[in-house]
Amino acid sequence: MRFVPLALLLVVVSLGCARPAPAPEPEADAQSGARVRIEPPLPLAWAAVDEVAVTPVPHAPGERDLTNEDTGIDPKIEAALPDLDRLDKAVIEAPPAVDPFGPPDLTDPKIDEPKGGPPFAGRTGATKDKLLKANGGTAESERAVALGLAWLAKQQKADGSWEFDQGQKEQKACATGLTLTAFLGAGQTHTDPKGKYQKTVADGVAYLVKAMPANGANAGRFSTEAYSNAIAALGLIEAYAVTKDAKLKAPAQAAINYIQKTQGPNGSWGYSASSNGDTSIVGWQVQALYAAKHGGLVVDDKVIAKAVKFLDSSAGGQKKSMYGYTDSAGAAPGTGLTAVGLLCRSSIDGWGPAHPGMADGVAGLMKNPPAGRGAVKNLYYYYYATQVLSRYDGEQWKTWNEGPKGADGTRKDGMRDWLVGAQIRKPDDPKQGSWDPETGWFGSSCGRLGTTAVCVLNLEVYYRYLPTMKRAN
Repeated sequence: MRFVPLALLLVVVSLGCARPAPAPEPEADAQSGARVRIEPPLPLAWAAVDEVAVTPVPHAPGERDLTNEDTGIDPKIEAALPDLDRLDKAVIEAPPAVDPFGPPDLTDPKIDEPKGGPPFAGRTGATKDKLLKANGGTAESERAVALGLAWLAKQQKADGSWEFDQGQKEQKACATGLTLTAFLGAGQTHTDPKGKYQKTVADGVAYLVKAMPANGANAGRFSTEAYSNAIAALGLIEAYAVTKDAKLKAPAQAAINYIQKTQGPNGSWGYSASSNGDTSIVGWQVQALYAAKHGGLVVDDKVIAKAVKFLDSSAGGQKKSMYGYTDSAGAAPGTGLTAVGLLCRSSIDGWGPAHPGMADGVAGLMKNPPAGRGAVKNLYYYYYATQVLSRYDGEQWKTWNEGPKGADGTRKDGMRDWLVGAQIRKPDDPKQGSWDPETGWFGSSCGRLGTTAVCVLNLEVYYRYLPTMKRAN
């Protein structure tokens, strides 16, 4: 698939339909110079976090354990795992056998503590209600989610798919995966007979299963375009992760297998399979890997190690708190690429609120806060930054979500009320529940459908993912 010329891509922000580029650099920052390597390298924290954060997945009767050698996939489905020989030949900076810093002292209040339980467990029932209130959601933000889902449901095609209403209309699997994540984020699944959108989600999931080859060299591939493929894969993988539907296990594993085996030599993902790419493309692959890992699918640790190595190479500043496009050049605080990099660190590198790089990165994001009013814009940046701030929590999250505190103690112009206020609410308007296309490349590429799906996802942030690291008191 061809998009806009490379020169133009360097000033564009979009969601997988064109590459987002670094925003104009803010005022000079103390860390905006050349990246300084930290010696010794920080150890990879994935395995240490997973020991606590990943809850064993219940087995169906007669079901085998998943391993890198035995995926549990029906032998008739020739979905190959990542090419381990190729990965082994790559230069991977593996963590030391013995952590030079020693095991973390969880009695130290400065240390982030791992939290048990899968990150998908807060999307329904009393837990969802509790998280909504505790994390800054309101009845109005939930009403906006409900109206958004109602509008999205009406846009579903007869074959179960969704289609972007402008821009990349041919990327139906991408549009379907993105929209499904919005339904799944609200606790709507294809297995819940009491769910309002059970059939809607079931039809969407069925479309995705049919949209990829079940066997052969391209098993698990939804699109030759890396953004679109990862977003489609995320929808299917989350559908399995939150329901453990045995019928989806093999397709979901095939989807994550394809992502793993098409990783580029430097740990990124590019527009063509097995080529090097950029931080933005990596962001979507990492979201799929995160969902797969915590959903009980097989994820190769070498793939994670290589992705972390790429993040190191694209990070700027002594604390690795800001990110560039393909390397550290141009890395700056408060940009879309920095938000992508920080979410990736949180997802696969064990960065919690106490990590110096996360704290410094969040300080940069706070210099580029939500607009607070007017038309929705820069949605790609806000999609990533909102998740980062939510995981960081504390006063910074409260200010981001609800707005800065005024002299009278009240808050306004935060992300939550900005999105709620920008939603179309007129009952007699056929667009009720949607958001006008974002005023940028994201909106022009993915239209009203993509804009609405991502706005809904932003308003589900209170419960969509439980944190895997607990903020230190």
